[in-house]
Amino acid sequence: MERPPERLDDVVDLVREVLGPEVIGVYPHGSAVLGGLRPHSDLDVFVVLRRHTRKEQRRALVDGLLGISGDGTASRPARPVELTAVVRDDVCPWRMPPRCEFQYGEWLREEYERGLTPSPGPDPDLAPLVTMVLRGDTALYGPPPGEVLAPVPHGDLRRGIVAGVPGLSAEVASDTRNVVLTLARVWTTLATGTVRSKDAAADWALPRLPAAHRPVLAHARAVYLGDEEERWEEFAAGPRPYVDHVVREIDRLEPLGGTARRR
Repeated sequence: MERPPERLDDVVDLVREVLGPEVIGVYPHGSAVLGGLRPHSDLDVFVVLRRHTRKEQRRALVDGLLGISGDGTASRPARPVELTAVVRDDVCPWRMPPRCEFQYGEWLREEYERGLTPSPGPDPDLAPLVTMVLRGDTALYGPPPGEVLAPVPHGDLRRGIVAGVPGLSAEVASDTRNVVLTLARVWTTLATGTVRSKDAAADWALPRLPAAHRPVLAHARAVYLGDEEERWEEFAAGPRPYVDHVVREIDRLEPLGGTARRR
């Protein structure tokens, strides 16, 4: 992985300041380890802890991340940060459903600004996150991830990545680009067994789509890479027909069921 961006260093410093000796390791995942950051990539960070957190620690993490993370707009120009924390004994040895200790993402900003402090809970979406962390084999702090985390069985990876699909498809109007690309990645992972970057997943999916659905995915990929501005209003039928088609392909490969808190 290329040298971490300055904001990523700030995230690691915040985690260590708030959680201190309870931090075993801090690891990148997502685009940072799947081909490199793109213009619209989040900074995806995975933290492994020795013990469970206190509510005041989770609140301190939220308050710090609200100041570090942005949405790429003029008012908050920093990259979005997605930070997920687990307690090692909750995920190693691996079992389903795994327990998430803490999660921050920009989609939660309004709730967190209103004072919500996240609570630990089950999260099947940890399956692909742990898989990406192990594949990336990069530590921002602490030992290599392979010394800390157990591999996720392939069947659990499949169940984990489809758990959030119903919720994702319901968000297509408010988070169009991300939903379009994430569904392509879920489809790709089920079909190939490999977790790919969002643009690489789009490359795989595009020739397998009916011609009528390709422009939606092609536009989402171009926006993600910084080649186009978002212009979903130009698609007469909108992204819904594409979403419905890909969800059917996903359900054919792995029957849908349950929901995850987020992708």
